[in-house]
Amino acid sequence: MLDFEVFSQQLITGLSNGMIIALIAIGYTMVYGIIELINFAHGDVFMLGAFLALTLLGALGMEAWGPSGQVFGVALMLIGSAVFCGGLNWSLDRLAYRALRKSSKLSLLVSAIGCSFVCMNLGLFWGGAPMTVFANGNSAAAPKNFPAIIPQINLLGDGFLRITPADLLVFTVTIPLMFGLTFMVKRTRLGRAMRAVAQDPTAASLMGIPVDRVIGATFFIGGALGGFASVIYSLYNNTIGFQMGTRAGLDAFTAAVLGGIGSLPGAVLGGLTIGCVRSMSDQYLETRWTNTIVFCILVLILIFRPNGLLGSTRREKV
Repeated sequence: MLDFEVFSQQLITGLSNGMIIALIAIGYTMVYGIIELINFAHGDVFMLGAFLALTLLGALGMEAWGPSGQVFGVALMLIGSAVFCGGLNWSLDRLAYRALRKSSKLSLLVSAIGCSFVCMNLGLFWGGAPMTVFANGNSAAAPKNFPAIIPQINLLGDGFLRITPADLLVFTVTIPLMFGLTFMVKRTRLGRAMRAVAQDPTAASLMGIPVDRVIGATFFIGGALGGFASVIYSLYNNTIGFQMGTRAGLDAFTAAVLGGIGSLPGAVLGGLTIGCVRSMSDQYLETRWTNTIVFCILVLILIFRPNGLLGSTRREKV
């Protein structure tokens, strides 16, 4: 018999993790939509954002700030990681991708994989920092505990459901970001430029749109979303590590493909789907089968809907 209480709790957990996955997936789908590049370094940019958040927390002693000060501390980490990850993603485009933009797609793909390894090793070195929050650098490769500066209390009191401030933080940060991004893409001058470049970069350039600048802005925005996601993930799960970007990036890429890569609503739907599937599988089946189930669903979607759940059919240019 299905226990409604357990099912509801797992649904909340799945939606919370799905929102985080969706934020990362949007970064993938934005970059692919505009230059058709799978930016495999995106997950590792997300990981470095989490390491920056932990560094800020330890360097500023946020654990001792008290409840009101910690709210300011969370805002500081969100903004700091977003700017850092956005700038890092923009730098990857400027230094590694821009020169290869007119080369074959394979060259860009290999470059993205190389950038992923570089960022992962930066995380490994960063994990050896001589700080208390990094265990004084004694084991750079070991997972790091992210202090639970958000109280782990049940906002519903003694109700059968448990909703914590961390769950609330996920939704209050991610939902406005998603609506804001949708408004920006559909209603602003930059958004119109992004859509023009995605449709035809040559024609956009002839119309006076600075294509390289627009692509750089897309990388920055996608990285910033990954930075927001890194702080929310860290506060929600309380553990980070230099390899976390591989798992998060794989989930986000799968979500983007599942929803229809190039589609912002598709990335959100794919993220929520994967978050819920993972949560339910961990609860009702064995954890070791979770990845298998996720990718079986992806394979089935790609067989029967090759463009994803919300993806549109596009003709390949020949």
